[in-house]
This record gives sequence, C-alpha cells and structure tokens, in this order.
Amino acid sequence: MSQPRSSYAVGTGLFIVLGFAALAYLATQTSSVANVRQGDSYTLQAQFTNIGQLKERAPVKIAGVRVGQVQSITLKPDHDVADVTLSIDKHYDHIPQDSVATIFTSGLLGDQYVGIEYGSAKQIVADGGSLARTKSTQPLEEMLGKFFGAGGVVDNVGGSYTVKANFTNVGTLSAGAPVKMAGVVIGSVQSVNADPVQLNARVVLAIDKRYNAIPDDSAAAVFTSGLIGTQYVAIQPGGSPDTLKDGDEMILTQSAMQLEDLIGKFLVNGSSDKKPASEK
Repeated sequence: MSQPRSSYAVGTGLFIVLGFAALAYLATQTSSVANVRQGDSYTLQAQFTNIGQLKERAPVKIAGVRVGQVQSITLKPDHDVADVTLSIDKHYDHIPQDSVATIFTSGLLGDQYVGIEYGSAKQIVADGGSLARTKSTQPLEEMLGKFFGAGGVVDNVGGSYTVKANFTNVGTLSAGAPVKMAGVVIGSVQSVNADPVQLNARVVLAIDKRYNAIPDDSAAAVFTSGLIGTQYVAIQPGGSPDTLKDGDEMILTQSAMQLEDLIGKFLVNGSSDKKPASEK
C-alpha cells in the first residue's frame, strides 16, 4: 500500500514544482523590470495625469517593439501630473513632435508600459524634449464606460476652462462624463448639482482650452451613447461672433429624454395615424 501513496506524493510534488516553474517563466516574460541591455540612448519627457502601476525600468515600445525604458517617475509638490522620463535607444531618434505616449497593460493582468504612437509632424523631438500628447492609464471604471460608449480623450495637461448649463432633467449624467462637439470629446462634466432656487440641475463643464472659440449662443444637450450606453453632453455650435469665456453660462439647453417619454411619444404618434372606422 505504501508504493501507490509514495507515487502519488511524488506526482503531486512534481506538479507543484512545474506550476511554480511556469509562473516564474511567465513573470520573467512579462515583468517590466526584466534585465534588458540598452546601448546609447537619449531622454524624452512626458506628463501623465495617472500612471497607474507604471514603474521605473518599465518598457517603452513603438509598434510593439521595445525601444527603451522608463528612467524615472517624479511628482512635483505643486503639480498634479506625473513627470515621466523615458530613455530611448538612439537608433529611434526620429520621433515626430505630435506623437502620442500612452500607458498600456501587458495582457489582462500584466505589467504596464509606455507605448509611443508616431504622429505626422516633420519636426522631431530632440534629446531632452517633451511629448506634449499623452494618454494615461485607464481605471477599470473608465474602460467599462468606453465599452458602453462613453469614449475617451487625450489627457488635457494644458488646462481647461469651465462653463455652466442648467437642465430640467439630466437623467443619469454624472461627473466625469464626456463633453463632445461634432462627436469629438473636448472636455468632461466637472460637477452635477441640484439648484435649490431654480429647482433644476446645474452642470459645470470643463472644456479643453484648445477649444476656446465656441460661440456663446451654442446649445448643450444631454444625449445617450447607443441604446443603453452612458450619457454625455453634446455642444451644438451657434453662429454668434462672441465666444464662451471661463465661467459663462450656456442659455440654450436640451435635457435628457427619458425612455418612458420616448415610448409615450411613439404610442401617441402611432395611435394618431389610425382613424376610427366611422370616419372612413
């Protein structure tokens, strides 16, 4: 009886050892701190509003090919963005100035790395220069929001200005929802609060400063992405020569349409097309 038991114990032990060996192999393949040789290099700077679990020596990749590593990550006391220094192999010294640096995750649960997507500018980033366009790591909540149609936008490190809008009904609109113009995300909802005096919803929109020529007679509407997607604010430009300034209020608004209202309208319109038999 001892022989089968000993064979079973040996088999179990081998299975455990092989399992740990497989995990160790996967760790060396996906770890961002794997020992990778790097020759002559130059540095680039990039700022991110959220670096997630990005670490020093994490890979820097172009088109999936490793071209460098993260040299340092710092946060200044008076800033709310992370300064990331990238060490790039000198063989890849023709990165256009309008390239985008994005923080990605290797696989589902792997380590994070910086991916650079080439732009189309003729000017290149010199040694010690900065990549102005970045996209930070996205928490699970934001990825789920994208799945339901919320969309995303390149981080606005340069700043934003705020405008206000009042709605009689915002539906499920919440802070962080996108603000779009012509279908392109240009900002986000900063806050949604109930006005105790006017008895409506007061929404504050944070808009990227690059979009500072929006006419002041533009309209803001609350729409839904798809059938059951998340809600967002769409700005429909007007024709006024004057533009919205920081702290202005948008007068023309369109509230969220509730599903019950849509069904009611459909039933009313459908029933009005049918005349009683006595009128034929």
